[in-house]
Amino acid sequence: MTATIIDGKGFAAGLRERIAGHVAGLKSQHGITPGLAVVIVGEDPASQVYVASKARLTAEVGMHSVKHELPRETSQAALLQLIDELNRDDAIHGILVQMPVPDQIDPNAVINAISPEKDVDCFTPANVGKLAIGLPGPVSCTPLGCLMLLRDQLGELSGKEAVIIGRSNLVGKPLAQLLLRDNCTVTMAHSRTADLASVVKRADIVVAAAGRPNMVKGDWLKPGATVIDVGINRVPAPERGEGKTRLVGDVEFDSAADVAGAITPVPGGVGPMTIACLLANTITTASLLNGLVPPKDLTP
Repeated sequence: MTATIIDGKGFAAGLRERIAGHVAGLKSQHGITPGLAVVIVGEDPASQVYVASKARLTAEVGMHSVKHELPRETSQAALLQLIDELNRDDAIHGILVQMPVPDQIDPNAVINAISPEKDVDCFTPANVGKLAIGLPGPVSCTPLGCLMLLRDQLGELSGKEAVIIGRSNLVGKPLAQLLLRDNCTVTMAHSRTADLASVVKRADIVVAAAGRPNMVKGDWLKPGATVIDVGINRVPAPERGEGKTRLVGDVEFDSAADVAGAITPVPGGVGPMTIACLLANTITTASLLNGLVPPKDLTP
């Protein structure tokens, strides 16, 4: 069996087109331009590239894009003051502070300072609670992207058995809530799960989000399973030259592709969906802040 390759890059491009249409509608019908503010503290190269991409794509879909680049030595008090200003800025509907932050800043203090109404990462306790009980609001970006890819690939998810490997607040836990909403039977597994391979073998849907390169092998999978690989791991690639690296997921792609029915590649799978869903969340928060119903095609 050769698995269908799930084209996250292509799906994300289509999603951004739909988002641009919703932005145009909010502008023409309501006079609202959704605004996203991204804050980065320090000069981490990977974060710089990611933030630049977010700013570019935000502008491409017609949103108001603001980027605040702060020096590494910025105090927690100064960062919290900036967040407070953005909370009170009516032109800003979404606030994202790029993690990690430098050691002198408590990330929990940063998360708690962001207004839940503008929390497009769905990190604040209020929005985590809304997600758990199904109230309207932004949904964690990467899990929302995973859900969209699964629905596009499988259609109806009701009754499917899903195994999520990884219990992080960023991916594993919120994705479990979303799949439960879609009437999946969900097992949360992790590195300490006894006989993990046999647990994975039951699953119609496998989501690998443990942060361990090539952890999930093809012989772990149920034939025909749909595999969503959230892992982004940089490993040595001596075949490309001395000191070179390449990106791999948490799933051993070649062996898994021989067994799975469909699988996301790394790169080009879940990654592009994360930024697209950040933009979708900004539409959601802009709508809710103005008393409007968010577009159904951008929410769970």
